[in-house]
Amino acid sequence: MKLPRDISGEELATLLRRLGYEVVRRTGSHIRLSRGSEHHITIPRHRELKVGTMSNIVKDLADHLDISREEVIGALWE
Repeated sequence: MKLPRDISGEELATLLRRLGYEVVRRTGSHIRLSRGSEHHITIPRHRELKVGTMSNIVKDLADHLDISREEVIGALWE
């Protein structure tokens, strides 16, 4: 399954709520999200995220949640 190409950092932060992440702070051009005290993600607040950045975020989520990359993509965009 392919990653969407036109998603912003703000939109991704909103989608990550589906996986239990909450915005902890917004500093400058980045958003920090946490899932309890166990996992933290920092995403850039860009208008469009680069594919490599999105891929790394999805990989990090998959590793932490112990699910496949496709399951993370499905949970976020389906």
